[in-house]
Amino acid sequence: MSKVLVTGAAGFIGSHVAARLLADGVEVVGLDNLNDYYSVALKRARLGRIATHPSFRFAETDITNRDEMARLFQAERFDKVVHLAAQAGVRYSLQNPSAYTDTNITGFLHILEGCRHSNVGHLVYASSSSVYGSNTELPFRTSDSVDHPISLYAATKKANELMAHTYSHLFGIPSSGLRFFTVYGPWGRPDMSVFLFTKAILNGENIDVFNDGRMQRDFTYIDDIVEGVVRVLAVIPGPREVAGSSSRAPYRVYNIGNNRPVELMRMIEVLESAIGRPATKRMLPMQPGDVPATYADVDDLQQAVGFRPDTPLEVGLGRFVEWYRQYHGV
Repeated sequence: MSKVLVTGAAGFIGSHVAARLLADGVEVVGLDNLNDYYSVALKRARLGRIATHPSFRFAETDITNRDEMARLFQAERFDKVVHLAAQAGVRYSLQNPSAYTDTNITGFLHILEGCRHSNVGHLVYASSSSVYGSNTELPFRTSDSVDHPISLYAATKKANELMAHTYSHLFGIPSSGLRFFTVYGPWGRPDMSVFLFTKAILNGENIDVFNDGRMQRDFTYIDDIVEGVVRVLAVIPGPREVAGSSSRAPYRVYNIGNNRPVELMRMIEVLESAIGRPATKRMLPMQPGDVPATYADVDDLQQAVGFRPDTPLEVGLGRFVEWYRQYHGV
């Protein structure tokens, strides 16, 4: 039985990935610091779904703690690592930038060092569609330049890709970065629009619609994200020639998005239908750090692992609302 470290195991994506790996017969060590960026009770509830599985162990620690991370890697000798722990959120990065450099830069360095010194066979880590920044040509392709991030969060995610390439080049660590596009679904993050809108509609409160609703997002259902993560984890990248470069690093980056961008107003309509109530909208200007549209080209992902996300928004939002009502007793 292979052993996989899943960081951010109490998080939205991490808890789903851990559950899937356990169902597939993998031994999982889940790591999380259970910080209070949002509800710790929600994080513990996610963990509760997998905590009793005989092949799961939980390590409550922080990836920023260099000594603890070194001991963990040395003791466990992981076969593979799925690194999903991060300080998330574009807007919060304007308020607390140090949280992003501490976790997303220093913490990621500790993950890379752990992989280096314990000969981990494959590192799969979360990047973000935010790295495309002010790019205007759609759809976003992994071959596009990502030199113009417009939030510190995005800059840290681009830095992760550069750091991973460096370690792949220097130490031969196979690494795969995954640029996630607007993930939603049951057990989702409370700071994401789908969660915020659902809560407000059910409470009879206004929803804040930024850029006067002229936004497009490539909403990607959680089950599709998990399928992509698991498939990428199974395909260990080998050395690859890159045009115009001497790099031969075992390194890849993929988009994981639904490859069908949806107008924000259309998402609200579908959500209203799923909830059975209309939303009261408060139209607001664009927020600093936001981008007007995201749209993933996933041809590279499909060629590499034979998969492209395809869950319709109507299906995914219906499942989310059903979970939300059940979890919150609404």
